[in-house]
Amino acid sequence: MKPRNLAIFLISSGLVLTATACGGDSESDAGGGVTITVACQPAKTAPKTRQAWDDDVKAFEKAHPGVKVKSTDQQPCYDPKTFAAKIAGGQMETVFVVPVTNYADVIAKKQAKDITGVTNLVKNYGDIKQEARDMVTKDGKVYGVPNVNYSVGLVYNRALFEKAGLDPDAPPQTWDEVRAAAKKIADLGDGHVGFGEYGGGNTGGWHFAQSIFSRGGEMVVDGKAAFNSPEGKAVLQTLHDMRWEDNSTGSKVLIGWESLMQQMGAGKTGMMLGAPDVVTDVVQKFQGKVEDYGITGIPEGKASLTGGEAYMINPKANAAETKAAMQWIDFQFNTPGKGRHDYARGKANGDPVGVPNNDYMGDSPTGQEIIKLRTENASLPVENYQTYIDASTKVMPKLEPPKAQELYAVLDVAMSAVLTRENADIDQLLADAETKANKILAQG
Repeated sequence: MKPRNLAIFLISSGLVLTATACGGDSESDAGGGVTITVACQPAKTAPKTRQAWDDDVKAFEKAHPGVKVKSTDQQPCYDPKTFAAKIAGGQMETVFVVPVTNYADVIAKKQAKDITGVTNLVKNYGDIKQEARDMVTKDGKVYGVPNVNYSVGLVYNRALFEKAGLDPDAPPQTWDEVRAAAKKIADLGDGHVGFGEYGGGNTGGWHFAQSIFSRGGEMVVDGKAAFNSPEGKAVLQTLHDMRWEDNSTGSKVLIGWESLMQQMGAGKTGMMLGAPDVVTDVVQKFQGKVEDYGITGIPEGKASLTGGEAYMINPKANAAETKAAMQWIDFQFNTPGKGRHDYARGKANGDPVGVPNNDYMGDSPTGQEIIKLRTENASLPVENYQTYIDASTKVMPKLEPPKAQELYAVLDVAMSAVLTRENADIDQLLADAETKANKILAQG
């Protein structure tokens, strides 16, 4: 889903960056003159993080004589509107970022290089969580290096919890508890919203998926829509009741991703579904107070929508280009204390360090070292996120459904309806959405 772009996620780790690379024409990384172009250089408006990136480029080139790295500005790094056309047209860089929902398609269309024989160039590749590696592996061959892994939880405003007489150290664990807490926050008056939710822009359907997974429901089973279910009905019924019985969702239907983030940043909204990077965005982009926000596990916790990204390499890359690209990925994104994991530098530069990210390295030695460094250099109140960390190890991760964006658009209608019409027919809304979704899924 769009609202997550890689640059947003990485800043929560302490440095805004990601990489893509475009190969040169030479034969080796030692004197042969290999050139890789690395996209997503931090913006000029973030001079300290941009300088950190440039320093890393120089350090990498010094450690790999013969390799030249050229950085280019490209924001966002992954754009769902142009990705498919760009890769189909052969315009993709040598090393490019692929979201988890596109892994299978890119691999099936042979748009990523088989890197099975060179995974050792990422020295701790074996420390990446097995389930993450499995997603980029097909028929025993490896096609990418996973680099981001996350799951959705419940982001909440601790200050509003206290103001409403709620315990911020004991956040809601069920949807009934969410509803009760939301009403208390809304009862504060003065424009306070207990629980913020979307109703359009594909974000409504996206959050529907998050909610139905948390209750143990499914979006798609055996190629057919499965959300017209007791769990799907419960999602809409709860939201309807919070809107029309409790008046705890606010009366404005939120469409774009940023609309709810702005509402959270303004300090008037008590809770929303989101991944850990929401905290970073609310604080950095929407002027929220860092000490006010916490995150806990998703209500009910039957499952949680998961996501992530991996680096894949253009199949046209020659051996030398592939080697240099893998070495860059290793240096910049997978080495504790270096590149994006240089948390001491991130803290010194004023970056938000400390938000958990369901580390893609898991509990491996590398994962433990990353967590240790991030905690030691935290500039954020890490204790506010502990319940999320505790819950994330127990919640089943669920991938986005096939045809995710199309299905989300369909379910936007149902989400918007229960937020705008007190007499909305939930059974009919789900039946209509099911019919439309099955037509989309049948197209393959």
